[in-house]
Amino acid sequence: MKVMILGTCWPYRGGLAAFNERLARQYQQEGHEVELVTFTLQYPSFLFPGKTQYSDEPAPEGLSIVRKLNAMNPISWWLTGRYIRRRRPDLLITKFWLPFMAPALGVANRVARRKGLFRVSILDNLIPHEKRPGDKPLVRFFVGSVDAMVAMSKSVLADVDLFDPRQCKPRLFCPHPLYDHYGAIIPRSEALAQLGLSASGRYLLFFGFIRDYKGLDLLLDAMADPRMEALGIKLIVAGEFYGDPKPYHQQIARLGIEERVVLHTDFIPDHEVNRYFCSADLVVQPYKSATQSGVTQIAFHFGKPMVVTNVGGLPEIVPDGEVGFVVEPDARQVADAIVRFFSDDWQQRLSDGVARERQKYLWTRMTESIEKLINHHPNTNTHP
Repeated sequence: MKVMILGTCWPYRGGLAAFNERLARQYQQEGHEVELVTFTLQYPSFLFPGKTQYSDEPAPEGLSIVRKLNAMNPISWWLTGRYIRRRRPDLLITKFWLPFMAPALGVANRVARRKGLFRVSILDNLIPHEKRPGDKPLVRFFVGSVDAMVAMSKSVLADVDLFDPRQCKPRLFCPHPLYDHYGAIIPRSEALAQLGLSASGRYLLFFGFIRDYKGLDLLLDAMADPRMEALGIKLIVAGEFYGDPKPYHQQIARLGIEERVVLHTDFIPDHEVNRYFCSADLVVQPYKSATQSGVTQIAFHFGKPMVVTNVGGLPEIVPDGEVGFVVEPDARQVADAIVRFFSDDWQQRLSDGVARERQKYLWTRMTESIEKLINHHPNTNTHP
């Protein structure tokens, strides 16, 4: 089968690129021909909240990547669709995450349409965390451009009904697969040494882009709980600010927790991710809203228990009391869960649970889910 993946990949950075590249490698491992089609311009610089959109990593080996799509240029949307149509793939996969991208991706999908092509979208979100006027019609336009959808959380699967109320398009739920390509698992002492941290401490990890909805402020309030200092708990914050960092710095100073918060707030390149996860005892995701999160799947790969909040699809991925704790987005409850983790034998029990649960998140589950949609679509035969 000839597979094309339309969306973010190298030279862009971040979780979307990592997902598409890892999915491409999975299809290659299964014996398919794969090509990735990505952006010449993804976001105008004035709309991008971070320091840079671009990776400083070398191009990934063994992947065919073509840059065609300019998110701001309608002519390129049409030309990208024409390019895909000429390449005659059997399967076109589009990762969707933001209404802003709906016109570019939706037009390209529509122009690419031909007999024998199956167009599926893997949905991160349909309703964005940070809502803007016009989101709903943009999302509806995109949903109309694909033949089927895979939602990576049950909450997003339910959201599909808002844009396809007659359920004309097949859809199913498949959880976010493991991010298993961020390097080897290394000894905790070695990882801490690479970060210049003492091996005698207990470490929490908040990882990823820092945005308001991710609740770092709740975790900082939790760190001010006297029990945290008594237990020798420190927090590693690893990720780039996607907003004004000043309120967080002021909060840390106001709470008097400067000595127990380690800030590594530049973008974390792929080859350094393992040192952060291997240093941590516990990964904390105190999100105020969510659908699913790639951070949970990195934690699964590195065998790390988690504390997550009861929002979106996070409780689906982190069963309470099995691989971590699920709490409400409240600083006191977050603190209670962290203290509980470091008591009794919870560390070992939850680590054992992570090892069991991670088997659910193999990449074959994603390709099998897409295959299931293909086989149940009445008008498309993608197999040669």
